[in-house]
Amino acid sequence: MQTSAEGASLIAAATGIVDYAAAHGLIGWGDRVWGVNAVLEAVGATGPGPSDAWVLAEGPDSPAVTLGAVAEAPDDLLAELAEVAVANGCTADTASGRDRIAMRVMGLLMPKPSEVEATFRGLLEKDGPRAATDWFYRTCCDAGYVRRTAIARNVCWNTQTDWGSMEITINLSKPEKDPREIAAAGKASAGEKYPACQLCIENEGYPGRGAADPMGAHPARQNLRIVPITLGGERWGLQYSPYAYFNEHCIAMSATHRPMHVDRASLSCLFDFVDLLPHYFIGSNADLPIVGGSILSHDHFQGGAHVFPMMRAATSARFSLAGFSEASGEILHWPLSVLRLSSANREQLLDACDHVVQVWHSWSDESVGVVARDADGTPHNTVTPIVRRVDGQGNVGGSIYEAYLALRCNVTSPEHPLGVFHPHEEWHHIKRENIGLIEVMGLAILPPRLVGELGRVEELLVAGAGEEQMADDPLASSHSAWAAKLAEENPGLSVANVHQVVRDGVGQVFSHVLEDAGVFKWDDAGRQAQMRFVASL
Repeated sequence: MQTSAEGASLIAAATGIVDYAAAHGLIGWGDRVWGVNAVLEAVGATGPGPSDAWVLAEGPDSPAVTLGAVAEAPDDLLAELAEVAVANGCTADTASGRDRIAMRVMGLLMPKPSEVEATFRGLLEKDGPRAATDWFYRTCCDAGYVRRTAIARNVCWNTQTDWGSMEITINLSKPEKDPREIAAAGKASAGEKYPACQLCIENEGYPGRGAADPMGAHPARQNLRIVPITLGGERWGLQYSPYAYFNEHCIAMSATHRPMHVDRASLSCLFDFVDLLPHYFIGSNADLPIVGGSILSHDHFQGGAHVFPMMRAATSARFSLAGFSEASGEILHWPLSVLRLSSANREQLLDACDHVVQVWHSWSDESVGVVARDADGTPHNTVTPIVRRVDGQGNVGGSIYEAYLALRCNVTSPEHPLGVFHPHEEWHHIKRENIGLIEVMGLAILPPRLVGELGRVEELLVAGAGEEQMADDPLASSHSAWAAKLAEENPGLSVANVHQVVRDGVGQVFSHVLEDAGVFKWDDAGRQAQMRFVASL
C-alpha cells in the first residue's frame, strides 16, 4: 500500500522527469500527460496523477511546472523513479537493475531512431556537419545516454614530459560491479548472446539484462540512438560513447558483427568519415592482441572533437614517398613510432597509407626486436591509424588530409611475456593494460584503484615513510619503489606540494609506458632502424 507521502514523491519525480524531457526538446510540450502515464507504467504504478495546474500548464514558464524543467541532468529524478520500480518489483534490487529502469524511462521520453536520423540529416543538409553533430551530441547527453554526471567524476590533469604535455585521466565514470551480480554471473551459462557485443547496432533500444540471465549481463540501451552512415559503401552506425574520455567522443561501428581489421578498406572508411564530418578526427585501434584495443571482435572506430598531444608533436624528420608526389611524410617526435602523412589529394594519400601499412606488415628488423611473422605465419605487425582534416594553419576542418600511422608490433619474449612493445612490468603499478588508440595519442586512461592508492602514497610520503614501510602498507605496497624514488628526487615533501609531485610522477610513468610501446626507440639503434624502414618506403 502506497502512503500519501510516497505517492506525492512519486508523482513529483514523474512530472519532474517529464518536464525535464519537454524542456530539453526530447518530447513535445503536448506529450507531457502521455509521458507521465508512460513513466508510471514503467515503474509499476497507476497513480497518483498530476495536478490540474500541471496538466494545463502552457509552457515551461508556468509556476506549476516542476524544477525538473531547469535540471541540468536527469540523474536524481531517475534515481527516485528507480527506487519506486524496485519497491514495485519491476526491476532487480541491484545497481544494474536500477540502471535498466532509468534507461527505460529515458528511452520512452525521447525521439524514436527514425526521428533522430531525420533531424540529423536535415541539419546536415541545411546547416552543415557541425550543426548536425552539435544537436545529436546534445540530445544524447540530455537523454542520459552520455553520462555527464559520471564523466565529471573522472580525475584529470596534464603533465609536462619530454614529449610535450600528456593528458592523464583516472577513470571513475564507469560504475563498479555489484557483488551480487558478480556472484550471479558465475552461474550464468555460456552460449550465443544477443546482441553479440556492446557495439552491435542491435543494441539500440535493447532493455539490458542482469548477470543471472542465461546470456549474461548486458547494459540497458533504451535511450541509445544510432545515426546510420555510409563508410566504404557499407552501412555503419554513428553514436556517442556513454563514458566519454574526451570531447564529443563518438563511435562508428560496422552494421555487421565482424573482427577488427586494418587494411585498405578500413583506411578508406576513415577518409569517408572525415569527408562526412570534417570537424572530427577518426581512428582505429590496431587489429592484433596486446597492441589492439579492448574490443577486437567488432569492427569499429573512435573519433570526436579533440586535439590530442600527439597531434601537437614536433616533427623530427621529413621524408618523401616515391610515387606519391602530392603526399608529404614526417616522423613525429613522439614516444611511439608515428608517421604523419599529409596531402590535399585524398586518393593519393589513401594509396600512400595503404603502401606504408603493406610494407610494415612484412617488415622485420631483429636488431630492434621487430619480427613481422612467426615461422607458422602468425602476424605481429600492424598499425594504429588516425585521420583528420586541417587547414594550412593546422586548424581542424580544412581541405588537407592528415593520416597518423602508429607502427605497432605485438611480439612477446621470456623477459616480457605480456608484450615487448607493451607497458613493462616496472610500470604495472600504474598501468598494465593495452595501449589503445586513445592512449597512443597521449591521453592516459588509468584504473580507479589509483585514487585510493595514490592518496595513501601521498600520506606516507608526507610522513617521511621509507620504501620498506610503504611496502608493508596494503594500499601503497605496489608503488613503494617508485614512491621512494619520488621522495629522493623531491626532498622536503609536504602537504602543500606532495599532490602535484605524485601527479607529475604518474604523468612521467605514462610517458615511459608509451616509450615501451614504441617499436623504434629514441636511441641511435632505434633512429637508424626507423630510417631504414622509411627508406624502404
